[in-house]
Amino acid sequence: MRTTDFTRRQFVQTLGASTLGALAAGYPRAVLGESAPGRLPATADTVIVLWMGGGMAATETFDPKRYTPFEKGLDPNRVLSTFPSIPTAVDGIRFSEGLERTAKVMDRGTLIRSYTAGDLGFILHSRHQFHWHTGYAPPQTVACPHIGSVIARTLGPKDPAVPAFINIGQRLDVGEGEELKAFTSAGFLGSEFGPFNVPFPDAAKDVVTPPGGMSPSRFENRDRFYRKLVEASPVGQLGSTYQKESLLRSLDNAHRLLGSHAAKAFDLSLEKPEVVAKYAPGGWDFSRRLGGDFTRDGNYEKSNIQRFGLGCLLARRLAEVGARYIEVTTEYIPFLNWDTHENGHEKLVQMKRAIDGAISQLVLDLEERGLLDRTLIVLASEFSRDMMQEGKPDRPITNQVPVPDRIESPAHYGMHRHFTDAGCVLLFGGGMRKGHLHGVTADERPCKTLKDRVVIEDLHASIYRAMGIPPRLAYEIEKRPFYVTRDGVGQPIQSLFA
Repeated sequence: MRTTDFTRRQFVQTLGASTLGALAAGYPRAVLGESAPGRLPATADTVIVLWMGGGMAATETFDPKRYTPFEKGLDPNRVLSTFPSIPTAVDGIRFSEGLERTAKVMDRGTLIRSYTAGDLGFILHSRHQFHWHTGYAPPQTVACPHIGSVIARTLGPKDPAVPAFINIGQRLDVGEGEELKAFTSAGFLGSEFGPFNVPFPDAAKDVVTPPGGMSPSRFENRDRFYRKLVEASPVGQLGSTYQKESLLRSLDNAHRLLGSHAAKAFDLSLEKPEVVAKYAPGGWDFSRRLGGDFTRDGNYEKSNIQRFGLGCLLARRLAEVGARYIEVTTEYIPFLNWDTHENGHEKLVQMKRAIDGAISQLVLDLEERGLLDRTLIVLASEFSRDMMQEGKPDRPITNQVPVPDRIESPAHYGMHRHFTDAGCVLLFGGGMRKGHLHGVTADERPCKTLKDRVVIEDLHASIYRAMGIPPRLAYEIEKRPFYVTRDGVGQPIQSLFA
């Protein structure tokens, strides 16, 4: 069986083997030397990734095509966009309706319309998200580090008290949680370079505060006891000597954060209500009042609007105090958010409300504070969507979602299938060009890439280039090099840079 034909269960089983390999791994030495990052002039000091987990339909967001309004009996082959297009601040660049505030700041950014997802066989969200975040197609024989962990390991923290890699908004106990955990980690690089997870940004203060009701002395005793357990564990039980030492250093880093000035950055209640409202419609109090299990109590869609917005506000605060890599997600949960297998149009109305104000306000706030030029914002998704096409036109995949011959209900009005030949990536700051469009896609189905194709190796190389990291930097693990872009082949897209 080809590796591209792996099922979800086989994927998880293989990840378990690679995790064991990571635990046994020794010190990952930089092949090009520790001074390698300084060989390229950096245009950015911080990266903020805004992750649209689930497959953001390009033709419904940043690459609108011909608009077809809903009507009963509609031929699905006619539907390319279910929203009309709107102008942006840049002549010749149009967005989809519902993104009016982001459209107003397009003159600060670069839009890629030709991102092409990898050919991984049967399309699984977790596999494509693994590919995007690590640069490698699963399964691998080693535990691949997340791009945030690579940046944290290579450049180190900007401030010793601030975690270099902070992950906001993704719970790891929902659908495909095991697969998400596989790449939301530092892999063989060690625990100290893994993500500092903040699943709920409105409760971010709690993650830098000892548990309620626990006295300081009890907290210190628990910390000391855990350290003793780690130190006393035999080699192999918790991994190699390096992995044990890395785990202990991660505890030191967490302890340092608890008592630092930077801990206040996690407290969103310190922001003025009018500022919070610009990021999250309804504001801080509305988000906290909802409460409950958002996936079951009917409040999920409303709360998600707040959570992503508050996540962007938290990202701005963390960038101000020195975080190196921050990721904010709309959260990937099967059949929710951007995973628009049904009720696509209705769900996208909600998702645009969730992201539009937050994106634009993040750009404006960083610009006002003089941080945008050195902060690279990357908005991306694992792939796009199309009503009819699954995969690529020249590499069709078995259809996973049925589309009726005629659209009789709004449930089938929207983007359903996984389209991997063209998707959008939006970039702001960090040395990127302003008001720039990269890539051309077809105006009729299949809306494939026609010009200036972008693949993950080159997109990653461009992000690393902005941070001053050579795309051929490698870490030696198990006596072989592991390159930060696949096999070191990634090339920065020079036309994206100012």
